[in-house]
Amino acid sequence: MTVQESARPAGEPMDAARRVLREVFGFADFRPGQEEAIAALLAGRHALTVMPTGSGKSLCFQIPALVMEGLTVVVSPLIALMQDQVAALRLAGVAADCINSANERSRNVAAWRRAAAGETRLLYLAPERLMTERMLAALARLPVRLFAVDEAHCISQWGPAFRPEYEDLCRLRALFPGVPIAALTATADAVTRDDIADRLFGGRAEQFVLGFDRPNIRLRVEVKDDWKRQLQGFVARHRGESGIVYCLSRRKTEETAAMLAAEGVRALPYHAGMTKEEREAHQDVFMTDPGVVIVATIAFGMGIDKADVRYVFHTDLPGSVEAYYQEIGRAGRDGAPAEAHMLYGLEDIRMRRQFIEQEDAGPERRRREHKRLDALLGYCEAPACRRVALLGYFGERIGACGNCDGCLDPAERRDGTEEARMVLSAVQGSGQRFGAAHVIDIVRGSGSEKVARLGHHRLPVFGQGEARGRNDWRSLIRQMVATGLLRLDVAGYGGLAVTDAGRALLQGEGAFHYRADTAVAASTPRKRRAAAPDEPLSSDQEALLDALRALRLEIAREQGVPAYVVFHDRTLIDMARRRPRTREEFAEVNGVGAAKLERFAVPFLAAIDAALSASP
Repeated sequence: MTVQESARPAGEPMDAARRVLREVFGFADFRPGQEEAIAALLAGRHALTVMPTGSGKSLCFQIPALVMEGLTVVVSPLIALMQDQVAALRLAGVAADCINSANERSRNVAAWRRAAAGETRLLYLAPERLMTERMLAALARLPVRLFAVDEAHCISQWGPAFRPEYEDLCRLRALFPGVPIAALTATADAVTRDDIADRLFGGRAEQFVLGFDRPNIRLRVEVKDDWKRQLQGFVARHRGESGIVYCLSRRKTEETAAMLAAEGVRALPYHAGMTKEEREAHQDVFMTDPGVVIVATIAFGMGIDKADVRYVFHTDLPGSVEAYYQEIGRAGRDGAPAEAHMLYGLEDIRMRRQFIEQEDAGPERRRREHKRLDALLGYCEAPACRRVALLGYFGERIGACGNCDGCLDPAERRDGTEEARMVLSAVQGSGQRFGAAHVIDIVRGSGSEKVARLGHHRLPVFGQGEARGRNDWRSLIRQMVATGLLRLDVAGYGGLAVTDAGRALLQGEGAFHYRADTAVAASTPRKRRAAAPDEPLSSDQEALLDALRALRLEIAREQGVPAYVVFHDRTLIDMARRRPRTREEFAEVNGVGAAKLERFAVPFLAAIDAALSASP
């Protein structure tokens, strides 16, 4: 069952769930999809919940865990994410623990003793630790009432992020009959969802799939030309705004951050090669200070909840549609206009194909990963609305969005059949082993030494395309690769080969239409059409928000947790709007539960009082 909207669940367990939502987590109402998923678990049914990043997936299992008696076991793939969630729960007054390899043995032993004594409500474990025979036998002696599998797409061999250690979780259903299992993920297409349900639940599970659309995020894809200039121009148009810039390598991350810093941008690198202390320090600055840009590899992002990220910029092609969707989902969580801007070129395609071929996986998985990359390239070359193409991948149908480059700056579609046949003839005639640059030299009639030495000036197609510039030919070849007329030799040096579809076109079957490249001029500001759901903060409210962020960072450092674990940005923004002056008013702030009211009311009310007293 796929749920978009349904009737409000009734009954005593849901009354308790609403109390927990209000008293522990400080929220007045459920977000879309949460209530239905919680009701299913409280009724003892398995549930697969697919919600966009930042929509409150964790509450879908945390609330049932607090309503039910006994222990909830949460499977999480990342130690850092596990630790942050436990820290956030403890600050909310919830008895939570994690056992992982980063802890000292004595700490893990103490955590287990608390769980065994019934003092812990949620116990976080990595899948490989949970599925040991010793742990399973120990848990069998405890009153386990719920399993929650976070990042559940890792269990599916059809997904792009399959992790073998997740596969063993399929035994939970038989080992703990009658215990409901919650599976949660932000990105899973229909095939992956069905595979998760089949493996984890034997096909017997309710599926709760929220709409994937984030209409406030403007989507744009630009052909990679001079990526440094393109990035600098984009960031200059967003000066003073928080953003995330994704790069493929650690080295590029460091160099890009340094380049932006030299331009006067407060840019910080973040990648797995940095020390834990460096990463945490940069993350704290990004979460707390306005206008900071994080330049990162994909190591950054999971568990991050900063509301006012105004853009996500990809300097390189992501690995899949799912990865792209997750990464752009870190922008605009406050509902205000945000941008997702991606650069891509032929070298990106070659590199991604090479990564797939080098992966330690069987031929069937590699074939699927190539197909996933094909889907991303299809998105990049979308002839019309880009959001239609993106959401269509996840099985969601919408009309033209009016907030992407395909709608705002529609590219002209041209008939390139004759030009494509020239390229195909040049590729085939030269032996299907040369890259785009050499093929372009042939069709343009270049007198290069290499063309003459190899005798390629004698090919019939030599010079037939001299009227077109090199950039035109690069664009056309890139789109021929994206649409499957040409194949890149990913194991070698990017040589081009003709596919079956390309041979059919050469033989006069079908036609080829290409998308004229539309690069964004660096000096051209873009009007944002998506409206924010709330009025922007006034200058006084912005000043108060800065003071609240500074206090949050100070408290976070004292507690040894990331800043967002104390309060999410959305809570601080609500605080800045409401300006509470009493404990009762502070309790009304969205995201302030009973434990946080007790712990943080005094310092935050003092900060608000000081800020308001200082204002004229």
